[in-house]
Amino acid sequence: MAEELSFPTGLGTSTPETISLLGKDLAADLMGKVGFGELAFWLVAGRRPSSSEVRLFEAVLVALADHGFTPTAIAARLTYLSAPDSLQGALAAGLLGGGSRFLGVTEDCGRFLADTLVAAGTERDYDVIALAAVKKAREQKKFIPGLGHPVHKEQDPRTPVLIAIAEEEGLRGPHLRLFEAIGRVHPQVLGKTLPLNGAGVCGAALADLGLPTDLLRGFALLARAAGLLGQLAEERRRPIANDIYLTVDRNAVYEPRED
Repeated sequence: MAEELSFPTGLGTSTPETISLLGKDLAADLMGKVGFGELAFWLVAGRRPSSSEVRLFEAVLVALADHGFTPTAIAARLTYLSAPDSLQGALAAGLLGGGSRFLGVTEDCGRFLADTLVAAGTERDYDVIALAAVKKAREQKKFIPGLGHPVHKEQDPRTPVLIAIAEEEGLRGPHLRLFEAIGRVHPQVLGKTLPLNGAGVCGAALADLGLPTDLLRGFALLARAAGLLGQLAEERRRPIANDIYLTVDRNAVYEPRED
């Protein structure tokens, strides 16, 4: 009965002598010939990306790799302090913090833009689509994913670079164009000007690359894994986690509950 079982996959298989990945011989056809970013794209999309797509995709990964002492980095460092024998636990702790406020914006923005374009139908005046979307969000008291940043109040330095790369490579598609339009029209509705943040632009760029919107957070986590490993390497060389812990612990103040 076991010989009759079959579990089809378009990814990887192996025999005692060979390893196959994406229908290629891993050792002979891929190692030393395919970059990691290209491979990651290929694994998810099921097609080999062009050199232009690789450039934009890897720019997105670089943009999302690290952003200083964010909660994800602090969580990783503190977990490593608590369990230095569990590097995987420290990495996982940092990755588990990737949600709607940090990293998850990449997927939230890509999905928002994709849904907005579908709802717009044949309309292709991006300013018109954007204005309607911002008004609707305002009426529903919802935030526009990717609009605003806790640190970069005027401009996220990643945003113009990613847009320029997309333009240079002929990949500035409808999602990026709609997001740019949101940047232009939202002051009319909100009464203030907010920057388009880098994580949101990354989501728009990934959506324009044709990657599934419900997997975009995965690419943000893939990028941040490299950043977290760097954070942990620095923690080994120049530890600060214990200072963070002691600062909070020694300044804890008891206040009786009021409920």
